[in-house]
Amino acid sequence: MDESETGGLVCIVDDDPDVRESLDALLRAAGYQVLTFAAPDDFLANEAADKAACLVLDVQLGAANGLDLQQALKDSETLTPVILISGHGNIPMTVRAMRAGAVTFLTKPFEEAELLAALEEAMAQDRARRAERRQADGLKARYESLTPRERDVMGLVTAGLMNKQVAGRLELSEITVKIHRGNLMRKMEAESLADLVRMAEALGVREAVSRYSRT
Repeated sequence: MDESETGGLVCIVDDDPDVRESLDALLRAAGYQVLTFAAPDDFLANEAADKAACLVLDVQLGAANGLDLQQALKDSETLTPVILISGHGNIPMTVRAMRAGAVTFLTKPFEEAELLAALEEAMAQDRARRAERRQADGLKARYESLTPRERDVMGLVTAGLMNKQVAGRLELSEITVKIHRGNLMRKMEAESLADLVRMAEALGVREAVSRYSRT
């Protein structure tokens, strides 16, 4: 199913089957795709969960703790937005959840409208995250399309060297540097030097060619 035509995939982790069933029905009625799990291990073992746009996570999961799962996901750089729910919420628990990046912390019983509003916020975060990742992937792909020499020229130009200086560092003619510079600007889809510098910063290119930047 095309995610762009749906409300997105929501994963629910709660050890109470009645809660899972209730949330599943509510979210499906609201247009979301839903997967439910009774325990963190079940969620982590499911490959489809990697596509989740949001995780609705209970704090008390029998022997497991939802806050620990949230922290483990953060530590592994899994950036899926998380909504924490609990029947026994308190201030320290809420603070820990929010510091770890939770969208919100809902105390049971909560209003359906509260959860749906939180899900809208989570979906917006997920769309922004995915767009940023696509942009980063595209930038990396364009950089990888450069020849090794074009990468060298890009690193030195974005470090502030003039064409003549770049030519001296790389033992090339100035016209050759200009040709490489024109080619890499086109391949990187950079409209200006400032644009190219921002790309280099995002890629860490200037650090990668620091061996050429000696005085």
